[in-house]
Amino acid sequence: MDTMTPEKISIIVPVYNAEKYIEKTMDSVLAQTYKKWELLLVLDGCTDSSQKIIESYKTRHKEGRIRLIRQANQGAAQARNRGVMEADGRYIAYLDADDLWMPEKLEHQLTFMREKGAAFVFSGYEFADGEGRGLGKVVHVPPTLKYREALGNTTIFTSTVLFDTEKIPREFLQMPAVKSEDTALWWRLLRRGYTAYGLNENLVLYRRPGRSLSSNKLEAIRRIWHLYRKTEGLPVSTSVYYFCFWAVRAVKRRL
Repeated sequence: MDTMTPEKISIIVPVYNAEKYIEKTMDSVLAQTYKKWELLLVLDGCTDSSQKIIESYKTRHKEGRIRLIRQANQGAAQARNRGVMEADGRYIAYLDADDLWMPEKLEHQLTFMREKGAAFVFSGYEFADGEGRGLGKVVHVPPTLKYREALGNTTIFTSTVLFDTEKIPREFLQMPAVKSEDTALWWRLLRRGYTAYGLNENLVLYRRPGRSLSSNKLEAIRRIWHLYRKTEGLPVSTSVYYFCFWAVRAVKRRL
């Protein structure tokens, strides 16, 4: 964008056949205690009623801050990338179409970001069932993560992040076209020298539908190994080293 609103947070939600969840997700945005935001919903070739639900929601709530962007199906990474380039807020937050935010999410994170002088922050979160009910399993996060630490600790979850585009150029936020594109982006930013600051507070409910990609353990192993070897170009021995740390932490997060 040519212009940028200094204090506005642009919330980017890729939407693909999310009719079961999207209304509650939007509710969690409207409930935010921090009010200077825009919501960019990027319809990624949906074939269900997601668009009708969103349009009806906009009509009922008279929300000029909700923007609907349509594109052919290109995947979540490209949907987020489109949203980043069309956003007009200084700050960028990602939210998945089936996740929920606690009301204080944006307010607490922005305050934390300013206190730390950070460009990249993330928070803790809680696993939830398909109905969005918290399961009591909260993932706690470290105070900071740098590149080498993050290779063995993939605790940064997409719906928890917040970026300051005055410190991170928007082109740096473009996600690569690989599986686990979010983790690949975090690593790329950290490799550039940025530090991710963790706010150890549960601010997000992370739904885990039973057959989702992230719930498939074998697929998760394949994805992380591919990131080490192909995306990061690490040797086998180094990949094994970080994989062991990743595996231990991944199990602990889900116990």
